[in-house]
Amino acid sequence: MLKMTFQTTPSIVIEAGASTRLATQVKAMGCLSVLLVTDAGVIAARLLDGVLDGLVRENIAVTVFSQVQADPPESVILAAVDAAKACSADCVVGLGGGSSLDAAKLAALLARSQESLAEVYGINQAKGPRLPLILVPTTAGTGSEVTAVSVVTTGAGEKNVVISPLLLPDLAVLDAELTLGLPAHVTAATGIDAMVHAIEAYTTKHLKNPISDCLAREALQLLSGSLFQACNDGTHLKAREDMLLGACLAGMAFANAPVAAVHALAYPIGARFHVPHGVSNALVLGPVMRFNLDAVAHLYAQLAPIVLPGIEGCDRHKASALVEYLGSLADGLCLPARLSEVGIVESDIEALATDAMKQLRLLGNNPREVRYEDVLAIYREIL
Repeated sequence: MLKMTFQTTPSIVIEAGASTRLATQVKAMGCLSVLLVTDAGVIAARLLDGVLDGLVRENIAVTVFSQVQADPPESVILAAVDAAKACSADCVVGLGGGSSLDAAKLAALLARSQESLAEVYGINQAKGPRLPLILVPTTAGTGSEVTAVSVVTTGAGEKNVVISPLLLPDLAVLDAELTLGLPAHVTAATGIDAMVHAIEAYTTKHLKNPISDCLAREALQLLSGSLFQACNDGTHLKAREDMLLGACLAGMAFANAPVAAVHALAYPIGARFHVPHGVSNALVLGPVMRFNLDAVAHLYAQLAPIVLPGIEGCDRHKASALVEYLGSLADGLCLPARLSEVGIVESDIEALATDAMKQLRLLGNNPREVRYEDVLAIYREIL
């Protein structure tokens, strides 16, 4: 008999231009002082203008914290918490990519609960409460707006996570207008990241479930059908909206059916060499899928017609075709396809493998057991 629990963000608004009306949502929560967590790139792109104008019109005090960087270290998280306390924030809004949303989650939690960051690392260690929280993604990749996870860089090559339902926001706002004009390389990297979420959720060893399966399939349909169009035409609003919704659905899927070895091998690449998370995932996607092929060929075969419409043949043929297509996706979208292209050399491989093997939470979800020697071979395959 089926036994499962499915959790996600309780309220999601999907509407072009909805971010300019955030003040209405903030007021409905009874809040008057907002900490807005973002990054310098969002400010430079002027994506905050409409949001800030709306908050000012409604006499809501707003403090902008824009120190977030990719793969945020502990120091950035703690600075965001301090900023929330300093302005007596009664609401936190995260607006940006996954790093900004992850930082906003922890700022909302720690500014209210008074717990230390060290105390909340791990699964369900956070006690709460937290401040009201609204998340607004500006890239179609991480799905952080619907996950109960925040990832923090804790040292060279090392990341830690906070996993708690407290990190699910009160509201997620998907406004495709915020993603218009996103550079093609960012669109490609974040889009592949979202596809990885769907694929790993569908093939995970633990907690695979019918709801996540449905979400993963629909996410792949949206993402694979709009990725090239979104990359080739940054102003195509329908493609942008499909990407944003696809990333959100993939986020819901992997939040409940967790990711595995692709992410485990990608994390050290990002942490040690500051490679964007989506690029790191794209680099290792093909070889990890090939490694897993014998264990989940039947599942890959189920996904293949979604990504490769009209494909025929036996399960093994369809599964192999999917692996080869996705393995070549990075190169087809002009992303780095070899580790050497992001500055990694042979002498780095052992350290990367050692770091990857520390990702026990992720490796335990992989459909095939992963050993140190396997990780070395996978990294060397794409060196």
